[in-house]
Amino acid sequence: MDNYEKIRVVGRGAYGTVHLCLRLSDKKHVIIKQIPVEQMTKDERQAALNEVIVLSMLSHPNIIEYYENFLEDKALMIVMEYAQGGTLNDYLQSQNGRLLEEEEILCFFAQMLLSIQHVHSKQILHRDLKTQNILLDKTKKVVKIGDFGISKVLSSKSKAYTVVGTPCYISPELCEGKPYNQKSDIWALGCVLYELASLKRAFEAANLPALILKIMRGTFAPISEHYSNELRSLILSMLHLDPGKRPDINQIMAQPIIINAIINIHTDLGKIPCARTYRPITPALPSTARSRVRGSAVSVRESMPAKPQSLSSVYCWGGGINSAIKLPLPTNDTQVIEVSAGRTQKAAVTKNGRLFNWESQGVGADSLIPGALDTGSPGYFPRFLEGQSAVAIQHVACGDLFVACLTDRGILMTYGSGAHGCLGHGSLNDVTQAKIVEALLGYEVVQVSCGASHVLAVTNENQVFAWGRGDNGRLGLGNADSHTTPQAVSFPEGSSPCFVNCGVDCSMIITLDNKLFCSGSNRYNKCCLDENTREGVTTKSVEEVRTFTRVTSPPIGNSLVKTVATGTSHSAIVTVDGELYTCGANQFGQLGYQTDFNSKQAGLVSTVKDRKITMVACGDTFTVAVSQDAEVFSFGKSARGRLGRSDSDTMTPKPVSIPSDEVFTVVSISCSHGTTLLATKPTQSVTD
Repeated sequence: MDNYEKIRVVGRGAYGTVHLCLRLSDKKHVIIKQIPVEQMTKDERQAALNEVIVLSMLSHPNIIEYYENFLEDKALMIVMEYAQGGTLNDYLQSQNGRLLEEEEILCFFAQMLLSIQHVHSKQILHRDLKTQNILLDKTKKVVKIGDFGISKVLSSKSKAYTVVGTPCYISPELCEGKPYNQKSDIWALGCVLYELASLKRAFEAANLPALILKIMRGTFAPISEHYSNELRSLILSMLHLDPGKRPDINQIMAQPIIINAIINIHTDLGKIPCARTYRPITPALPSTARSRVRGSAVSVRESMPAKPQSLSSVYCWGGGINSAIKLPLPTNDTQVIEVSAGRTQKAAVTKNGRLFNWESQGVGADSLIPGALDTGSPGYFPRFLEGQSAVAIQHVACGDLFVACLTDRGILMTYGSGAHGCLGHGSLNDVTQAKIVEALLGYEVVQVSCGASHVLAVTNENQVFAWGRGDNGRLGLGNADSHTTPQAVSFPEGSSPCFVNCGVDCSMIITLDNKLFCSGSNRYNKCCLDENTREGVTTKSVEEVRTFTRVTSPPIGNSLVKTVATGTSHSAIVTVDGELYTCGANQFGQLGYQTDFNSKQAGLVSTVKDRKITMVACGDTFTVAVSQDAEVFSFGKSARGRLGRSDSDTMTPKPVSIPSDEVFTVVSISCSHGTTLLATKPTQSVTD
C-alpha cells in the first residue's frame, strides 16, 4: 500500500472490505477491495482471484476499470476505478417516487447493453447484475458495471450450473436448478430495466420461498402507462419465463426503441466506430456554453455584391506561399466555422459538423525538408476525417503532429502522434483515427487548445484539464511532470476559467471576469509575469512558474482581457475594448513596435490603436491581427511568405491583401510556425 493512501471504508461484505484510496502517483481516487486469503482453501483463493481474471479481460468505458492487484497483510488487494456517483440503487431511491423520464431510462439502459455485450463477447457471465452493482460517474449520467466477484469465465460455450446472485434478480431456470447462461443475465437485466421504470423491484417477498414462487410464476406489478408500448413490451420479453423466448443482447440492441439511444451513447459516451463511409449529419445546434470559443466574427461594412457568392472561403499564406491563396473546399456549399493550423496539419470545421484536412499533393513548397525550394505554390486537396457518421464536430485545435476535436455534445477526441502523451489516451501510442479521450467522459468540454506537445481543455463547469509534455510547468500542475491522461488543474478559489491557450512551452487561461493567468516558461517575459512598475521598470524577473499565476503587472494586470495568442517567444493580448498588446522577444519586429533592449513590459501596438481588434494569432516569429472591419494586419519576420506579402521583416502592422471579390466577414484565424489560415464568409450571410 506504499503507493496508496487510505481515505475511508466505503463498504463491507462477505468477500472483504472496500476502501476509497488516493493513488499517490497522480492523486487520483481509486477503490481497493481487500479480500483476506489467509484462512481460505486453495479453491477459495482461486475464487477470490476470479474477479482479477475477469476484470483484466475487460476494457470498456461502461465497465469499472481494473488497475492492478497485489498481496499485502495476508489479503488480496484489487485496485479499481472509483465511480463518484454512487450506485444506481441509491440514485433510484433519491427520486422519492418520481418516475424517470423514458429518455433517461434508455440512456442508462443503452450503456448497460453495451457493457454486457462486451462481457458476453468474452464468454463471460456476470451472474450478479443488480442496481447495487451498477455505478454512476459524478455527473450521474455515465453507467459503470461493477462487482464481477462471482462472474463465470467459460472455457467453452458450456453453461454454468452454480446457483449465485442476489435472490431478487435470479432467473426462473436457476430457481429450478437448471444451467445458467447468457439468457439468465438477460433476465437480471430485465429486472434492472423494470426497476428503472417503476422504482421498485420486479420480484419481492417476505421470505425466500415466497420470492421463488413469484419468480417461477413471473408475476409482477404492471408497468406505468407513462411509458411507451415499446419499452413495456421490451421489459416483458426480457422477463419471459422461457429463456429460449427471451431476446439475446444483439436482438435487444436491434430494436428501434434502443437504436437511437445507442447512437446517442456512441456519440456522447462510448467509443466512436470509425467507418470509411459518410452519411449526412444533422447536428444539434451548439449551446451558448459550448460555443464560448473566443474571437467573434467581424464584418466589412460595405454594400453587398450582386453576383452569387460562395458560402465560405479559406485563405492560406506562409510556408513558401508569399501571398494569400484560396484553398479548395470539399463542396460548393461548405460553410467553414473554424480553422486551425499545426506544424503539419491544416484543419477546418464546417457548420454541419464535419471536420476535414487539407493535404498537400506531394512534396512542394510547404515541405518541412531542409533545403526545400520556394518554387511555386503547393496544391492542396480537402479530405474529410473518417468515422464521422454519427458525430457533429464543432471545434478543432491542431498541435505539432496531432489534432484534438470537440463534438457538439462536449466529447473530446484526438488523433495523430502520441508522443509525450498529448493524445490523452494513457499511452504514447499513435492513433490514426479520432478516438474519444475517455478520461473526460462525464464532463462537457467547451474548448480545447493544443501546444506543440501539450493540451489544455476547459469544461462548461469552468474546470481545466491538462496533459502531455510538462517541462517548464506548462501544464500548471505544480511540477514539470508529463502526463498521458488529463489531469485536473487547481485554480484559485473564486476564479472561473473559460478560455485556454497553449504555446510552445507555456499556457494561458482567461477567466469569466476577463483576468489572465499564465503557467510555464516566461522567457522574454512573454507571459507578462515579470513584475513591472507603470513606468516599465522591471522590479522582479520571473523565468518560469509551475502553477497558473495571475498577471498583475501593468498594463495587462489593469486590463480586461478578451483573447490571447502565443508564438515561440512572444504573445499577443486583445482587451475587451479591442486594444492589441504584445510582449516577449522582438528580434523580427513581431511585437509591432520598437522596443528598448532592456524593456520587457507589454506594449500597446499603437499603429492599430484606432481600430478595434477582435482576433489575433501568433506564428513562430510573426503576428496576425484582424479588426472589427475585417482588415487583416501582419508584422514580424517575412521569410517564406509569413506576412502574406512580398515584404522584408517589419515591425509596423501592414494589411494583408485577401484575393476576394466579395465583401466578407472573418470567421476564424489560426497561425502555426510559418503558416496562417483565415476563414471568411460573405457579409450578407451574417445572421448573428
